[in-house]
Amino acid sequence: MSTIEPIHIVGGGLAGSEAAWQIAQAGVPVVLHEMRPVRGTDAHRTEGLAELVCSNSFRSDDAETNAVGLLHQEMRSLGSLIMAKGDANQVPAGGALAVDRDGFSDAVTAALQAHPLVTIERGEIAGLPPEEWSSVIVATGPLTSPALAEAILSLTDETSLAFFDAIAPIVYRESINMDIAWFQSRYDKVGPGGTGKDYINCPMTKEQYDAFVDALIAGDKAEFKEWEANTPYFDGCLPIEVMAERGRETLRHGPMKPVGLTDPRNPDKKPYAIVQLRQDNALGTLFNMVGFQTKLKYGAQTGIFRMIPGLENAEFARLGGIHRNTYLNSPKLLDPTLRLTAMPRLRFAGQITGCEGYVESAAVGLMTGRFAAAERLGQPIQPLPHTTALGALINHITGGHIETIDEGPRSFQPMNVNFGLFPPLAHAPKAEDGKRLRGPAKAVARKKALTDRARVDLAAWLSGRALPVAAE
Repeated sequence: MSTIEPIHIVGGGLAGSEAAWQIAQAGVPVVLHEMRPVRGTDAHRTEGLAELVCSNSFRSDDAETNAVGLLHQEMRSLGSLIMAKGDANQVPAGGALAVDRDGFSDAVTAALQAHPLVTIERGEIAGLPPEEWSSVIVATGPLTSPALAEAILSLTDETSLAFFDAIAPIVYRESINMDIAWFQSRYDKVGPGGTGKDYINCPMTKEQYDAFVDALIAGDKAEFKEWEANTPYFDGCLPIEVMAERGRETLRHGPMKPVGLTDPRNPDKKPYAIVQLRQDNALGTLFNMVGFQTKLKYGAQTGIFRMIPGLENAEFARLGGIHRNTYLNSPKLLDPTLRLTAMPRLRFAGQITGCEGYVESAAVGLMTGRFAAAERLGQPIQPLPHTTALGALINHITGGHIETIDEGPRSFQPMNVNFGLFPPLAHAPKAEDGKRLRGPAKAVARKKALTDRARVDLAAWLSGRALPVAAE
């Protein structure tokens, strides 16, 4: 029986689940508190840990030239439970890593339930965690219960920030008209578990596209509650109709861009726009509409989305929805190890810290768990190199990137991991003949150089780590 005092984690989403795994693998007992099913949320539908409530994609798995792919690789090297179970439950998605959402959640839940140092308790933690809990990680995500959110904010002078996060619809595969649609990944790219034909593509003519945009703009939208009225959207997850309102061509340069895709039955006829659907479960019976998160009312959704060629008889397993997300002004409130400066026994992880995305949330949970475990074991906490994807993300959250201007620090906004968060290279990459690179070749070489540097620096950090790398 361990004599080490347990660390408590509030919230069993991706961040909380990953934090719990990292702590337990370090030899420290952990109590994971999840309020579902005792109390539900507007977005969740099960009581499983690490339930995916929006897309089923972990995005690009390219670790050479993509920041999120690099983050995948770094998390794997640190024994991430989320990445291990994501890999084990992948479904075809071109160059992306997408997962069977139910199989993934079931696998994460089973792993944590089976771990001898993990205790899972169901029930809401209303208000601040009890004072006798000397180390707590709050990983309640964007749907933090009002009582807990208000209690946390009462410790600071800050006002909670919030933004809307919308959910994309899911279509039954058998209801898609494949006489019109076809299978193809953009540029025929083959990703993990994929074939290069991993997306269903629905083409549109200019006339069809214009009619669709008109319908989106005119469609009946959900009304906001009074407390939601002034909540801004996060640009990385805009509702489809909001994008349409920003300009008629916005969708053609966003989720409906037609580049890299050719209808094999009409190779010489280039579609004006294309709607893509991505496999959502291992059986291949469900496909989600890529980038089609929405706040349209349910009745409007079915009519408008059936205007898409190939979806004229679409049957929906789930329609789109919308909920409000909340996050802290983390650069002002959290220290470099994600402790609340006003109450250091509390650490934060996941989307509530101001990161955006499944993988980023889990990554912050991973590092928060390791920080908390090291502290509990009395071991030194080594800061991550900012040149790594993990370090750049933590640096963004804790404020190391913020520049002060005349009117003070710029506004803190949710952020996906991206190369803009990384310190610049000391020297610009050059061609093999020593000449300066230009155009696309320069951009690719820069990304490759950033990922090469990150791998070297993470390896050096790991060689001096205080905690063992967790293994599944």
